[in-house]
Amino acid sequence: MKKYCLISLMLCWMLSLSAQFLHQGDTIAIISPSSSTDTTTINGGIRTLEKWGYHCVVAPNALAEYHGFAGTIDERQSDLLWALREPSVKAIMCSRGGDGAAHLLARLSLDTLRNNPKMIIGFSDVTALLCAQARAGVKGIHGSMCHAIKTYEGNDTVSQTLRRMLAGDLPTYNVAPHPLNIEGKAKGIVVGGNMSVFNDLAGSDFDPIMLNGIILFIEDTGEGMSKVDRMLHNIEVRGLQSHIRAVIVGQFNKYKHPEMGFDDMYSMLNEYLQHWHIPVCYDFPVGHAHLKNFPLLVGENATLIVSQDGVVLHY
Repeated sequence: MKKYCLISLMLCWMLSLSAQFLHQGDTIAIISPSSSTDTTTINGGIRTLEKWGYHCVVAPNALAEYHGFAGTIDERQSDLLWALREPSVKAIMCSRGGDGAAHLLARLSLDTLRNNPKMIIGFSDVTALLCAQARAGVKGIHGSMCHAIKTYEGNDTVSQTLRRMLAGDLPTYNVAPHPLNIEGKAKGIVVGGNMSVFNDLAGSDFDPIMLNGIILFIEDTGEGMSKVDRMLHNIEVRGLQSHIRAVIVGQFNKYKHPEMGFDDMYSMLNEYLQHWHIPVCYDFPVGHAHLKNFPLLVGENATLIVSQDGVVLHY
C-alpha cells in the first residue's frame, strides 16, 4: 500500500474580498443543499465545530425531507440564500452530499455569489456549489462535512487540516510518487471535485473548465470506467483541454473492474492524460474515503510540482 505524508505549514493569511477566513467565535451556518440528513449527523458536526471555537446556526430547512432531498428546491434555495446574505454568518458547511445541489444553480446568479463571498465547505454533490463559487471568483473548501467531522470528533488528521484551513493556515501537501505520474510544474487555479457532478455543468455559467489556467482535480465514486472515459472526452470535444495546466487524480472507488481492457481506473485515465503533455499526479488523498479526503481550497491559485521524488502542492 502506498503511503503519503502531509506537511502543514503556517502560511500568510490570505484575506480578500473573495475569501474570508474565520476567527474564533465566528458563526458557521449548517445547510443541506442536497440529500436529506438527520439530527445526529448535524448535531455531531456542530459539536466538533463548537469544540474548534465556532458558533453554529442551523438553517430552517436543514432537516426537511422531500422525495429524498433535504426539502423542496425552494426550501433548499431559501436556506442557501439566507446563509449567504445573513451578515452574522461567516462560512457555510453543508451537512452532507448525495444529490440535488445542482437544482439550486438554475436560480442562483454569479453576482449573488460575488456579492456574498463566504466559503462553502463540502464535497461530493456540493462540487456543484464550489464550481459556481470558483466561476464567481469566490473561494470555497472541498472538504469534510458534518458526518465526517463527527466520526472522529474532529481529532483525525484530515479534520485537523480542515480546522487549520478554516483559520487561513493553508497546507503544503507532500504525496508519494506514483508510477503513472507525469513530471512537471504548473501554476493555476485549483478547481474540480466530483467528476460526474462538474461534468453535468458543462457549457453553463458554472462550468469550472471554462476558467483558463486551472489545476483540475478529479475524484468519483460508483462511476464505471466507460462513464469516466466519456467525461474526459467531453472536455476534449469542447476544446477546453488547453485550459488545464495540470491534473490531480484523486480517489476513484466502488467501480467495476477490469473494464474496457484496463485493470483499473488509473490505467484508463493514463491512456488519455499522457497525451495532454501536462503534469499529472495519481493517488492524491482527495475523494469519498474520509481519511483520504484532505481539504483543498477551491478557486485559489496553487503550484503543483510532480517529480520522481513525489508530489508537492502548495498555495
